[in-house]
Amino acid sequence: MLAMNSEIPYFGEHTQITVLCASCGWKHTDFIPSDGEKPGFSSLFVDESDKTMARVVRSSSCTIRIPELDLEVSPGGSSSGYVTNIEGVISRFENAIETVIRGEEGEVRETAEKILERLKIVKDGKGGISLELLDPRGRS
Repeated sequence: MLAMNSEIPYFGEHTQITVLCASCGWKHTDFIPSDGEKPGFSSLFVDESDKTMARVVRSSSCTIRIPELDLEVSPGGSSSGYVTNIEGVISRFENAIETVIRGEEGEVRETAEKILERLKIVKDGKGGISLELLDPRGRS
C-alpha cells in the first residue's frame, strides 16, 4: 500500500492511497480530502478547447455524467480514483464506448458512433456538453 499527502490546486490537501497486488497486478487508487467528507456536486459546461484542460479529481465514490449524451459512469465495487483533465474523462468515455460496440451492428452501432462523433467535436472545441461530478463523500 502506498499513501501520499499532497496539495492539489483548487481541491486542497488530499491523501492518495494506492493498493497494489504484486501477484496479480490488481490496483486500487482513491483520494481522501483532509477536511472531512461532505457530499459534493460540480458541473462545467465545456464549450471551447481550453476548458478541456480543466483538472478533474475523481474519487472511487464519484459518478460522472454527460447528460446531453445520456452518458454516466457510476462507481462500482472495484472503482478507482484518478486525476486527469476533462479531455482525459472524454477519452475514457470514448474508450468504453469503442469497447462496447465491438461486434455490434445496426442501430446500437449507429447511435454509439454519433456519440463518439459528438465527443470528438467537443474535444476539438467546436461543440458543447455539460460534465457533472456527483460524489456523496465529497472527495471529487
